[in-house]
Amino acid sequence: MKNIFYLFSLLLLLACKENRDLSANQPEIATQEDSLPDFGIVLHGGAGNIKKENMSDSLEQAYKIKLEEAIRTGHEILANGGTALEAVQRTINIMEDSPLFNSAKGAVFTNEGKNELDASIMEGKTLNAGAVAGVTNVKNPINLAYEVMVNSEHVMLAGKGAEQFAEEQGLEIVDPEYFYTENRYKSMERVRDREQEKNNKTAFYDPFIKDEKFGTVGCAALDKYGNLAAGTSTGGMTNKKYNRIGDAPIIGAGTYANNKTCAVSSTGWGEFFIRGVVAYDISAMMEYKGVTLQEAAQEVIQKKLPELGGNGGIIAIDHQGNVAMEFNTSGMYRAAMNKNGELTMGLYSENEKK
Repeated sequence: MKNIFYLFSLLLLLACKENRDLSANQPEIATQEDSLPDFGIVLHGGAGNIKKENMSDSLEQAYKIKLEEAIRTGHEILANGGTALEAVQRTINIMEDSPLFNSAKGAVFTNEGKNELDASIMEGKTLNAGAVAGVTNVKNPINLAYEVMVNSEHVMLAGKGAEQFAEEQGLEIVDPEYFYTENRYKSMERVRDREQEKNNKTAFYDPFIKDEKFGTVGCAALDKYGNLAAGTSTGGMTNKKYNRIGDAPIIGAGTYANNKTCAVSSTGWGEFFIRGVVAYDISAMMEYKGVTLQEAAQEVIQKKLPELGGNGGIIAIDHQGNVAMEFNTSGMYRAAMNKNGELTMGLYSENEKK
């Protein structure tokens, strides 16, 4: 009987050793959290002549509240496993629906007293993109840009054709009066009157008018699946003529996303962002020169863009979750949140109170 017990014990020990040996050769099972890359989101509400001395306490608070609402909307989507594309859209929607920003509801007026809206969106996995320009009755232009990307064979649609496509896709169409805000209309009148007084055909590039174009909104995000996306939406430049189109709907200038590098949204004097292909240039410097996102953003915004004569800024996030919020103006409405839910927000330059 004792021999049988010893034999059973020996067999049991051998079985346990075999199981330990087998388990040693198995890879450690990673938790879901460990296996997912970092994620984060960053936005802007425009760059320009934004100074603490010109901002009332109530208006400053209004901007901060709306920026936080927008960034938290996108961050919640990402935290719950949503895509970067969805986070970018919904974040921009919050700002499009606010009269505080030069986008959709708060869009500036053209010389003819109209609102002409531009937007673009891009995802970094396939480099697919969609854009619209000169639309006048689409409540959320960034949503139309998305529909162009996923439900058409094109990248950019403009004017009446874009509006027809919006109706076919079932997007919300509004009366152009929806976009009217008194302060934007008065701004257009001031610029138009100044232009008439000067009777200067080159007044389009007058420094005073240059300060009347800011407020474009944009967002860039990295989701838990390692995919990047960026989007931009704007009403363009106050008192613009001839159906002028800026950089916001131009892929590579106002918006760019590439999973190899980063996602970027621009804001500023669009003509120079187009000429400098600013959003793509930042990505290209990272890919071909091997510099960091911050180094590329600083080189482009603080050196290359001013050398052309342009000003403005960008927000961006790279494929590792690093964020850049670079601008060469006195301020830029901006906010970011990382994987841990830490919020960063600013309105003015670093030299002024945030």
